[in-house]
Amino acid sequence: MPMDDTNNRIAELEADNRRLRRLLDQRDAPGELRHRLRSTMAMLRTIIRKSAGARRDLDSYVGHLEDRLDALMRAQAAADEQGAIDFHKLLADELLHYQVRDGERATLAGPDLHLQARAGQVLALAVHELAVNAVEHGALGGNGSIAISWSIDGDGPAPLLTFVWKETDTTAVAEPSHNGFGTEVLTRTLEYELKANTALAFEPDGFRCTIQFPLSERVGRGGAG
Repeated sequence: MPMDDTNNRIAELEADNRRLRRLLDQRDAPGELRHRLRSTMAMLRTIIRKSAGARRDLDSYVGHLEDRLDALMRAQAAADEQGAIDFHKLLADELLHYQVRDGERATLAGPDLHLQARAGQVLALAVHELAVNAVEHGALGGNGSIAISWSIDGDGPAPLLTFVWKETDTTAVAEPSHNGFGTEVLTRTLEYELKANTALAFEPDGFRCTIQFPLSERVGRGGAG
């Protein structure tokens, strides 16, 4: 498919997105449902646009786009009736997509945490990019393992949430020569959406990603760390 046709298809998807948003505004759908659907569509638009900007060829674009949309759908499946997304389930479902179960090649440890829809979608996309990188370049591409942990520290309306994704492998992971879609999500997108600070460390025994952000009411709610 020529590149112009691909760009035209992206434009068509965005036009469909806008039409659906207008339709939602005209119907008598409950306000909370409208809000959740609009949030999901906004995230879809972001994924389509950013994936197109990072593409190297059409097959790669389509494959990565489908994977990212699937990750978003898995996040939706982890939501309860109020739309809050169970963070442990989000992580476990993403790992299971790559045939990795909690307690085998990956461990999950952290307090109860439920995220609001938008925050859950953004973090689902970030976790997906971490998992893809682990499969293609890191621990899941060999005989390594991943330790995933999160904690909530501090009192008040916005305690600090710290999330750590630590890969342990037998080979060092080289820092990429350029920033792709995944790096942009982990740094710029998380900073914009969640006021997050992300540190990426390429250590001798494997890759480490540390993400910290305030757990305000608009982001989610959790138990003690």
